[in-house]
Amino acid sequence: MKALVIVDMQNDFIDGSLGTKEAAAIVPAVAERIKNSSDELVLFTADTHGEDYLSTPEGKKLPVVHCVKGTDGWEIHEDVLTAAENAITFEKPVFGSTALVDFLKGKEQELTRIELLGLCTDICVISNAIMLKNAMPNIEIYVNEKCCAGVTPQSHKEAINVMKMCQINII
Repeated sequence: MKALVIVDMQNDFIDGSLGTKEAAAIVPAVAERIKNSSDELVLFTADTHGEDYLSTPEGKKLPVVHCVKGTDGWEIHEDVLTAAENAITFEKPVFGSTALVDFLKGKEQELTRIELLGLCTDICVISNAIMLKNAMPNIEIYVNEKCCAGVTPQSHKEAINVMKMCQINII
């Protein structure tokens, strides 16, 4: 079995409070990749914060309110969401999803590969990729570079290079 993990393709990261033109530019490619996932288990992660975000440790370091549960910014982008059927979503209050790792670890005997894509390459994509690589060192982990965007183009490239060094396959 193959798993396709779409990381944080949420409105706030695309055209909302933390949106970038690079993030907006990958939406069609992400939607197309999901549409071509007929034999894969499709999973989403969703950055999820509460109204108290600014008082959290993350909020104190990144004082930009984003992905507050129940807001439009928290929602997965419509074009991406409609491309997926029967996807499972894992809400996460931090960069990496332990629930995602636990779920996939429970399917480790069936898994042959995990592919990640989404936002942001240099924060949540890299966090989840490394967590999965550490939890399941015998499963091939891939990151689809063309379906990712970082906070900046430079930090995207740096994250890709770090993942290569950690034996994560870049496609």
